[in-house]
Amino acid sequence: MTQSDLALAADSSTRHLSYLETGRSQPSRDMILRLSEHLGIPLRDQNTLLLAAGFAPAFEERSLAELASARVAIEQILKAHKPYPAFALDRHWNVVLSNSALPQLYEGCSPDLLRKPINAVRLILHPRGIAPRIVNFIEWRAHTITVLRQQIEVRADPVIQMLLAEVMGYPAPSSGISPATSDGPQRYATPLKIATRFGTVSFLNTTTIFGTPTDVTLSELALEMLFPADEDTVAIVKTMAAEEAGQLSDDGRLQKAG
Repeated sequence: MTQSDLALAADSSTRHLSYLETGRSQPSRDMILRLSEHLGIPLRDQNTLLLAAGFAPAFEERSLAELASARVAIEQILKAHKPYPAFALDRHWNVVLSNSALPQLYEGCSPDLLRKPINAVRLILHPRGIAPRIVNFIEWRAHTITVLRQQIEVRADPVIQMLLAEVMGYPAPSSGISPATSDGPQRYATPLKIATRFGTVSFLNTTTIFGTPTDVTLSELALEMLFPADEDTVAIVKTMAAEEAGQLSDDGRLQKAG
């Protein structure tokens, strides 16, 4: 984006932007917000810019518990996505909410990785997590590294930088790795393929964010939802969900008998 492009978008002049760059002029609160909007600056960093210019922050940062309406909406979305897994993740990839679908996917994972707060990246790629059972580990690891690097380019968050360094240091599993092919859904997107005792399931993931957030916490939340990439996965998930429902029913009968 050229200086003239930005000036036009922010309803300003190139001369004024030049003065702001060199420090000859001080930006108004409105100018900071307009420039931030057109430069795609996250709300958290917009608050930092406002403070640096001597203004009060424009956006609140509340816990998810305080955002009652948003939490209800998120929980409804996650619940409606069952029997397929769905999660609400914060900016550091920690699971904030989950629909707890298909617990069989996490069989064999270290209890340490399943202790809250659960980090989705670590759980999937750690050698004591799901990694040994990811059939297309090389492709999924490359996809994750690309996403983390893009996140760092937008905001040099030290937590994400450490997470990326940690992931780069993980050894590749000795088995369960296959090269990418040009067949199936991977022609369009990278699926997550996990070997389970029911067979190999293949999921495509989508990311949903709030379109007009005015709260820092809400602006940094992402809903990750897994969809079946093939008919085999649909059938396997039905079996897994039926097993889970059966176990829950048995537990309920035992509690009632007790």
